[in-house]
Amino acid sequence: MPLFTNQQITNYYTLYKNIDVTFTKEVISATGLLSKQIYLKCLGDSWPCVLFSSSMTSAKVIANIKSKLFEKIRNANNLVSLRFCFTQSDKTDPLTFFVAAKVTGYNPYNQANQELNFISLNYTQRPPDDLIAILGNLLEANINSKKRKEERIPITGETLRRLGFKSKDSVIFIQGLPRKAIIRDISFSGAKCIVPGVAKFLLGKEGLLKIETEDNLVLNLYGTFARFEAVVGRQDIAALVLLFDEKRLPLEYKIRINDYLTSGKKSITLEQDGKES
Repeated sequence: MPLFTNQQITNYYTLYKNIDVTFTKEVISATGLLSKQIYLKCLGDSWPCVLFSSSMTSAKVIANIKSKLFEKIRNANNLVSLRFCFTQSDKTDPLTFFVAAKVTGYNPYNQANQELNFISLNYTQRPPDDLIAILGNLLEANINSKKRKEERIPITGETLRRLGFKSKDSVIFIQGLPRKAIIRDISFSGAKCIVPGVAKFLLGKEGLLKIETEDNLVLNLYGTFARFEAVVGRQDIAALVLLFDEKRLPLEYKIRINDYLTSGKKSITLEQDGKES
């Protein structure tokens, strides 16, 4: 997770506090949520649950209420704590914290299983800065992928390092056939790559650009070749622009591009107590 200033955390909370994030498989992967280590705590006991969604003010989890959980919650006047757990790319130990909450409702998960319920929670206080940073960074990336989609990032050794990409050398699939490619620049909306072949025959064709990251992820970027630029003195290669399919753009890619574009605002490490280090 990048480094954030207290001002950035405050901005995230002000702008996005009531927006729910559904923890799909892609969101779980992008945020590093450790799903099996999420649980509700009440009156000293803990129960595993599935985090379905969360904002900065509320959450919805799935749990079995036929156990002693329901009785405990009732005895505690509906007051519980929700434990979050995330991986940290730069540390061995996971990031864990609790958010105090109040149960506001139950709904069956499905009609076939009345034991599993959606449990609605309202946070009783502002959550830890870590949760605000994780959710805010994700929401900001989605918003900026539309607001700042044309801002291009030239690929150099420095930008590769900051983006966490292994190399400017990549592979691009054109109608299923792989070709070597050199990435020249990227943005939320597309990438310019040096690709062998006669450019005019590639326009309008579908492409898939694969980018490997330093933490061994492969980002699959689908799109269509929209235009080209001639390479002076070379007839056998061209600078092709792959216009990405926004609906298939990986969340992890959006977050990396957003972190690069907004990195000037994120310069102070946050401790869990919200103080600057």
